[in-house]
Parts: sequence; structure tokens; C-alpha cells
Amino acid sequence: MSSTPPSFDQLRIASFESRRADDAARMIERFGGVPFVSPSMREAPLEADRSVIEFGHRLITGQIDVVILLTGGGTREMVSRIERHIDRQRFLHALADVNTVARGPKPLAALRELGVTPTIVVPEPNTWREVLSTLDQRLSLANLTVAVQEYGMPNVSLIAGLEARGAAVESFRVYRWELPDDLAPLRANVERIAAGEIDVAMFTSGQQAVNLLHVAREMGLEAELRDGLERTVVASVGPSTSEMLQANGLAVDFEPSHPKLGHLVAECAERAHELLRRKRAVAGSLQTRAPAGQAALKSSAQAPSQPAPRWHDSAFMRACRLEPVAHTPIWLMRQAGRYMQEYRDVRKKTSFLELCRNPQLCSEVMCTAVEKLGVDAAIIFSDLLPILEPMGFELEFAGGDGPQIHNPVRQSGDVDRIVELESTESLHYVFEAVAQTRRDLPEHIPLIGFAGAPFTLASYAVEGGGSRSYLHTKTLMYRHEAAWRELLARLSRSIVRYLNAQIAAGAQAVQLFDSWVGCLSPSDYRRYVLPYVRAVIEGVAVGTPVIHFATGNPALLPLMAEAGGRAIGLDWRVNLAEGWRAVGYERAVQGNLDPAVLLADRDAIYEQAREILTAAGGRAGHIFNLGHGVLPQTPVDNVRALVDFVHEASARDLSC
Repeated sequence: MSSTPPSFDQLRIASFESRRADDAARMIERFGGVPFVSPSMREAPLEADRSVIEFGHRLITGQIDVVILLTGGGTREMVSRIERHIDRQRFLHALADVNTVARGPKPLAALRELGVTPTIVVPEPNTWREVLSTLDQRLSLANLTVAVQEYGMPNVSLIAGLEARGAAVESFRVYRWELPDDLAPLRANVERIAAGEIDVAMFTSGQQAVNLLHVAREMGLEAELRDGLERTVVASVGPSTSEMLQANGLAVDFEPSHPKLGHLVAECAERAHELLRRKRAVAGSLQTRAPAGQAALKSSAQAPSQPAPRWHDSAFMRACRLEPVAHTPIWLMRQAGRYMQEYRDVRKKTSFLELCRNPQLCSEVMCTAVEKLGVDAAIIFSDLLPILEPMGFELEFAGGDGPQIHNPVRQSGDVDRIVELESTESLHYVFEAVAQTRRDLPEHIPLIGFAGAPFTLASYAVEGGGSRSYLHTKTLMYRHEAAWRELLARLSRSIVRYLNAQIAAGAQAVQLFDSWVGCLSPSDYRRYVLPYVRAVIEGVAVGTPVIHFATGNPALLPLMAEAGGRAIGLDWRVNLAEGWRAVGYERAVQGNLDPAVLLADRDAIYEQAREILTAAGGRAGHIFNLGHGVLPQTPVDNVRALVDFVHEASARDLSC
């Protein structure tokens, strides 16, 4: 430890805060820094979510054994919501009678205000790992019902760990994270970082970074912001914040010895100059070989005074936002595929997996399809399964047999060998394909990234290939529920990192494909799938539309909507009007022509397409698509005729 008092010595410090903006500014000034503090998130109560009220009734009737409280604000909001329906003292007495777990000092302080002494206080750094290890030392959870107060989004790792210990877990939500009411300070910090005017960026919550990236994207400055952060010391208050920063593609340079704001400022002041010199030296050495994704973003970035990129007000993006459009936008799943001669010519020279790993060819086949068909959006050319390779699966695309996994998960112990996708570097070719496609597309055409949903990827991983009965998948799910949940938790966290890396590389929207989930009943979907899909969608960069698509079982639509998504993709097994009612008009819908219709004559195609447009009723938020991918036998001219018909039949005058 140096004898010299720690000092920032006039370094410029951007601090991203929620409730303690004034405290952060004072601390930074005390240690010789120049503070630029911006409130970057706020907690918005979920008044419509009744899970907290249901928890209160179950607690007072003796149906809850353990209550885990993760935040102080959430604890106070919990009582505020419950006391409108249940006598306050009756609820607090019931809370005092069960095992209560406070995740660190903030929920501890809130409980003390309420006159409740917690049974267990989780020590620093207060992550979900400390929650589980502390419970292992103090309390057996086997056959107990555990209620978890969520904070902003579900912690699937904590829930999976509790269930692995034999607990029945219920969770309740009291608030969600939103952008601050006044965005001006946050926008100012985006501009400072992008201009190279900040030396240290401090985060006390990972959600602050998510919101920072969202605001930068809206300003057309995300590329510049990320470039600026490569030359800025990124300081995180602790492990949980660091995990979310890294999941959003931000390298963390510093964590304090204790996850507290005071330690963060003081200890960072001591090391900031050394870290800054080192980071800028590394950034300078890499300047000539910047990642392709950043180059793509930079090419489309706009200064705040310039208009937004043309794709922002495209028919597709406007439909995602439920805004009026001049015509119903249309794009097609597998719109670059075997039905096109240009694609078949490429495939004669290369295997499917080699094509997926060639960014230039991926861009070529997709841009050719967009130009030839006249669609309103492109989707990156890739596959659902490459994400599984760096997670430890031996993947092969065998000619005629489809994808094969040679080391599937069959026993509960097999889950232990699955490597969570901590870094997306091994999938660089996917993100380079995103960046290349974004560069090659016309600017007004949005680019969609995608990933397989947790259940569909898990089914591939367990079955080892295609299946009709999903026998192995359901056997693991029913017999070894703890292992199943751990598998889906690892997959869901990996999918979030994968999708956010695609967004960082230049995708404007993402689609989550749950192609196999239709084999489940609604009750099984709610129990075994919904929490993990919700975690993925809530983990996607704020402001990026997510299209949530599944096939095979229209009864799942209300649950899919509950899991989330800006738009819900409908397959052809449901009438579009009925499907839209099922998911709610506050969401866009995508779909839903039967792909086989494109094998018919033009009159039949037009008739079926007109029925779908009629079912949409001209309501804002309809994206025309097939109910699944284009079939290989489809005549290209029929696809182009469909696109033209949808544009013409749905044309409307927005000036009226």
C-alpha cells in the first residue's frame, strides 16, 4: 500500500448511479476527481403484477417456509403493496415466524425498519453464490417452499441452485428497471465517453450499463461509446455488476475489495492512473485491427444532430414499435435458402458449416435474397446450433441427416460438463457476419439477429439431433428436474451474451426461435421453460425488439406473451386474429402464412395472404411472415409475388 493518499488527480470520472448520485459526486471530488454523475436507472413498481399479493396470502396461511429478500427497496415496496390487501401487522408477524434471508446490508436495514430480525444475513459480496453457500451452512432446504423477491429480472442461477437443493421455489416481482425520467445527464455522459473526454467509468449496477448502451444506440453513438470505453477504465462495484457488464461486451478493469460505493471510489482512486496507462497502451496497439462488429457500427453511427439511421423508421422497425406504416412489412424465415439457385451455387462449393463460418458468403447469400425478393428486413445467415460448440458439444452437420450432436446430455451428471458461454470470442465469425451483412445491406433495411431458445437448444443437446417424441428430453426434464434447470440456466445466460454480441455487431432486432417447444403442455411450459425464456428476453439490450417465435401449440401463446417479447411470432396453426387476441394488442405479431401455400398457384397464394391481412385488420404492429421457413421446393417467383402482393394489398395513406 502506497504511503501517498489515493487521488484521481483531476481524472474525469463518469459515475452511473441510481439513488446515490450526490454521494458519488462528493466522494469523487474528495479523492481529487472531476465528477460527471448521471442517474442511469430507476425502479418502476409493477402495480399490475399480483405475484407479491399471492405471496403475502400464502405466507400468512403457512404455505411458505423461507423468504429470500434480495434488495432493500424491494423489501419496502413488498410491504407497501401487501398492506393494501392484508393487515400489515399480521403480515409482519407471519414474516417473523419463518426463516428470512437478507442478501446483505440493504435488505437487512429494511427488515430492521419493519421490526423483523432476519434469520440469515448473507455476507459480501452478496451474489447469488454467497446466498447458496450461506444457506448450505445454515439451513437444509429439502422439501421446503422458498419465496424469492426478484430484483428487476429473475436470477435463474439462484432459482436453479435452490431447486437443486430440493426446494420448491416461488418468486414474486415488485418492480422493474427503467430508464431515468431525465435522460439529459446520461446522454451527456454518452457524448463525453464517445468523444474521449472521460478517464474512468464507474458502475454500481449492471443495469446502468444496459441503459447506457440503449441510450447510446438511440443517439447513434453506440460504436463511438464502445470505442471510448476501450480507452476508459471501467470500474465495477462487484461481481454481480461485472457479470452483466461482461455479458454486454464491456471489459471490466477494476473491482474493489468490498462491493460498496465508498470502497469503489477510494480504491479506484489509488489505481486509476496505472490502469488508465495500461488500458490506453493496449487500445493503441489494437487500433489497426478493430473488431469487425465495431467497424460496422461505426459506419452507421450518426452524430446527435444528424437524423437517425434510415433503418430506424423502416416499416419493420415501426411495426415492432406498434407505429403506423405505409404498408405491412414482410420478411421470411429462411428467405436465403435452398429454393434459390444463387444459394445452391454457393453450396456446391462449400459445406453448410463452412458457409456459416464465412462472413463474406453469409452476407452475400442474404443480401442477394433481400435484393431479389424486395423484403423489408434481413436476418443474419447462420444456424441455431453453433452456440453449442464452445459449450462443449461435438456438432456435425451430416449431409442428408441434419445436425448431429455426438456427445448428448442423457444423465443428470452430464450437465456438469456443459461449459457456460462466458466469452463470445469463439463465435467471432457469427458477429463478423452480422457486421459484414450490416455493411452490405441498404441502410433502410433492418438486420435481425437470432438464437435458439433455451428449450429448443436443450432438446438438441439431449436428443443429439431431430426427434418426434422428445423422449430423452422429457425423461431428463421429469426425472432430474434440478439438472434440467441447471442446463436451461446455463443455456439462457449464454444466449443472452450471444444475442447482445450480435446487437453490438450491428443487428437492429433479434428473434428467439423455440421451434420444438410445441411438444409441451401449457403447465409444463410454465414450470420448465417460461422462467428461462423470460430471463433471456429481459437480458437482451434495452430498446432492441425481440421477436419471440414458437411452433406447434397455439395453447402456449398466452404463456409466451407472459415470458416476453416485443413481437410474438405465430405459426400457421392459429388464426392470426385469434392469436393476436391471445398475446395482447400491446405486442406486435408476426406471421403466419403456411409455407406450403407457396407451392400453390398465384390465386391461392393471394387468397390466403389476403385472409391474413384481413385478420390483422389494419392494426399497427403486424409483420407479415410465414408460419415457419420457406420450403426448399418453393418457386422463387411465387415468393416474390407474395412480397409484392402484401405490399400492394396493405398500402395505406399515412397523411390521412
